[in-house]
Amino acid sequence: MGEVVAARPRICPKTLMRDVFFIFLRLGFTSFGGPMAHFGYFRRDLVLRRAWLSDAEYADLIALCQMLPGPASSQVGFALGHHRAGWPGAIAAFVGFTLPSFLLMLAAATALRRFLTGGLAHGLHLAAVAVVAVAVAGMARRLCATWATRGIALVAGLVAFALSGFTGQLAAIAIGGGIGLAASLAPPGPATPIAQAKASPAWLPLLLYLVLMGLALSLRGSGPAAQLAGFVRSGGLVFGGGHVVLALLQQAVVAPGFVPESRFLAGYGVAQALPGPLFSLAAYLGALLPPPLSGVAGALLATLAIFLPGFLLLAALLPVWARLRQADTPRSMLTGLNAAVVGLLAASWLNPILGHAVHTGSDVIVSALLCLALARFSVPAIAVVAAGAAAGLAGF
Repeated sequence: MGEVVAARPRICPKTLMRDVFFIFLRLGFTSFGGPMAHFGYFRRDLVLRRAWLSDAEYADLIALCQMLPGPASSQVGFALGHHRAGWPGAIAAFVGFTLPSFLLMLAAATALRRFLTGGLAHGLHLAAVAVVAVAVAGMARRLCATWATRGIALVAGLVAFALSGFTGQLAAIAIGGGIGLAASLAPPGPATPIAQAKASPAWLPLLLYLVLMGLALSLRGSGPAAQLAGFVRSGGLVFGGGHVVLALLQQAVVAPGFVPESRFLAGYGVAQALPGPLFSLAAYLGALLPPPLSGVAGALLATLAIFLPGFLLLAALLPVWARLRQADTPRSMLTGLNAAVVGLLAASWLNPILGHAVHTGSDVIVSALLCLALARFSVPAIAVVAAGAAAGLAGF
């Protein structure tokens, strides 16, 4: 008689979804350090420890999410949840990973509304100066390695600085993508695709993405729909790293007068000290919006609005990624876009961050020391933010 092979136990979909949620909830509480660090946490836990997928497949997902606009680490988490448990798993991964930072930023909005003094706010602003300066320098080294990409960054920065507001930002991004495409700046691609591609993208999420972005780009005014449209625009136009969302959100909520600039920069400083995605800054800003979008409702709707575009586009392109990643056209455009966002973030660092925070010689010294701590001695961001807050409270 032949050997009897035991059937593999079938795992209940609800159990899979629950497991995904709690795994990402723990990651949401412990993943400090921004998107690149998040990728390391995901790899250690889900690739090496749990063997959900291979290193090659994981690298494939990272490559896709870095090519798309949106929050790269959250998109990778979304894709990992989908890989493990389908669309319920994708939603569970997003909720679990985002929930800790969402709750912490909502609490920060309440606390800072009551206790944000001039000294504390100023110290958090100085911390933001340091964090963004180091982010710009790191992105420039990684994304502007050639004279062509440095030139794109310079032109995009000048355009964003000269044309204030969302128009300048959109023009800078368009210039970067256009030059990258025209100059064929694609870096060498991978030798072989990892997975088999289907014939076409998922059309429903792609259509929803296009409709959503079209509405967000056309809506203006001060009503609730226009306020949420600013978060959708920010989430749908972010390339090159989470810090770039600072420039877009500043134009979405500070320029129209929805949130004071001092509270915006203070919240950004706090966000550096928290685990999870930087996009959770939307929860803080949503809670500070004018009624009726304020408090918990504003935080929840703003968070959903900023994440939704990137998730829809990811869902649309996952089926064709293995084929798309081999084409020079999207990679050339991405090279130009990434260089442009370096210039865009540099322009935002000059104004409003540097101009709003640094006024005296002691401000220069404190911000320079915080930069040095981050860049030279790799001091954790949470310690840098705490040091900035302490310096502000002490009157430096």
